[in-house]
Amino acid sequence: MYLTYTVYVLILALFIWGGKFAGFKKDQFHEDSTSLDTMKSLRGFAAIGVILHHISQEGAFQWAGGGYNKPGELSIFVNAGFIFVAIFFFCSGYGLIKSLETKPDYLNGFMKKRVIKTLVIPYYVSILIYGIARFASGEKLPAAQWITNILGFTMMNEYAWYPIIAAILYTAFYLIFKNIKNQKICFALMAAIIVLLGMIFCVNGHFAWWAGPRNWWLDSASSLHQKWWTQQKIFWISGEWWINSCPALFIGMLFARFENKIREWFSRFYWGKLVLVIVITAVTYFLSGLGQWKFGWWSEFSGNGPDIGNKIATYFCVIPYSMMFTIMLFTIMLKYKVSNPVSRFFGKFSLETYMMNLIPLTAFRFLIYQPHPQFGSAPVYKAGHYNLAIYFVAVFALTILLGMLYKFLNGLIQKRIK
Repeated sequence: MYLTYTVYVLILALFIWGGKFAGFKKDQFHEDSTSLDTMKSLRGFAAIGVILHHISQEGAFQWAGGGYNKPGELSIFVNAGFIFVAIFFFCSGYGLIKSLETKPDYLNGFMKKRVIKTLVIPYYVSILIYGIARFASGEKLPAAQWITNILGFTMMNEYAWYPIIAAILYTAFYLIFKNIKNQKICFALMAAIIVLLGMIFCVNGHFAWWAGPRNWWLDSASSLHQKWWTQQKIFWISGEWWINSCPALFIGMLFARFENKIREWFSRFYWGKLVLVIVITAVTYFLSGLGQWKFGWWSEFSGNGPDIGNKIATYFCVIPYSMMFTIMLFTIMLKYKVSNPVSRFFGKFSLETYMMNLIPLTAFRFLIYQPHPQFGSAPVYKAGHYNLAIYFVAVFALTILLGMLYKFLNGLIQKRIK
């Protein structure tokens, strides 16, 4: 667990480096706790967290030296990915409303600036990069899959779901706020769109369950297992990670809309209210765990068909936590905020490192897996798990380099769009 302890120490150091405490007095708050620089640093921490989450998903990091009854390296990050992504959505929702309120004619050209240039172009550039990488690695895909992947209808890069769902939400925001003047109706419609996306996943599930007879996926002899389009992570909105952090965007919108009133409310008896927020967040955390244990995202494997009802129950158990976590975070930031060169750097490249992370994760897997006659491959541990540390450093380094290259390529194309 030496790598885990090292990572925890480094993260603690990052939270201390550049940290600023406003003071204990009730009238001492950071007026710039939601400034652009603060938001960028927060996104940077979230980007680091997402990379740590992705690394922790590797089997070699989930089992301590092959012991299935012991937590592996970075185990605290295994189920934390959607919380880090919720931070991105909160910041986005906050930025949308603040820009709408402070920038004249903000919605003019919105689709080109905030959707086409910021999300659609990066999505298709990632398709190009991942297509080249997959072809160069010798991966064999059916012609139909190559075509749908290149067109973007199916997932060339399974991590590219974020710009898709963000583009859907941004487009909904534009259409709603452009055409409806009543803000209460606008906010209600945005909440409805977010919940609708959640329900779409609950129906879709994780794969094409509708492709054959009931529970065909539990039959190992079914020929449908050989079809590329029946596999997991192929189609849009097929996975809970697509939708379980989206509600934080709505919370960010509300926070921006009522920020002055929220700050005024917290200015009275702040510490007691902070404790209240932490307690509520803890309750939603346990509710999230209970929902996933009792109902489950992966209810297709319960033997009850797609089991859509249990997914819906899980959804409504989980999303309060993703919303409360961001509320707790920004409650704390009223008193304590952090900004340093590392957080600002990752904040500048947050989307880019996220989108490019899968290539390094895949490229360096030879360091942590070895051939296995029964399972195809199995985790391998060197003395002191030094190979895990090498993998960790290599993934971060290449993710940063590819993220910078990716940003450069996006910039070249974006400049050509007037």
